Amino acid sequence: MRVFLPATATDLRAESLSPRLAHAATPTLARALPEEDQEGLEVAASLCAADASLLLLAQPGAARHADRRVVIAADAADDTVRELDPGQDVLPGTVEVTVAVDWQDVAAIFVDDAQAQADVRAARHGDEEAFERAAQADLLWYDVTERDHLADDLGA
Repeated sequence: MRVFLPATATDLRAESLSPRLAHAATPTLARALPEEDQEGLEVAASLCAADASLLLLAQPGAARHADRRVVIAADAADDTVRELDPGQDVLPGTVEVTVAVDWQDVAAIFVDDAQAQADVRAARHGDEEAFERAAQADLLWYDVTERDHLADDLGA
């Protein structure tokens, strides 16, 4: 299953990606967005992961992280992904990845353009309008082979 892991720049330096909540094109998400095809569901899941990345940046102790959202698209075995019930105060399509994800299973890395930094920074500090602007910004696609270079660029 393709999962979209919310991350920060420091995750790009990790040996593997720790178990965490992520987003995926699940049957629950498909029921919530019946007009979307598989590609549209994956886009929706990636956008949810981007919002979750911003929430990671807003946590106490995250000040050292770059002001750019990071989403990592990876393929995880179905038996390592557990869909959460939207009744648990989570969005449809929220899943728990129960094992570490190896970089060899990563399909792509998505990161904010540098122009989004001001909105991400303001959103980290509670500016709701900046959060909405950041949510509208497109993330740039990077191949996993660019991970080290990207981590350097983001100061990780």
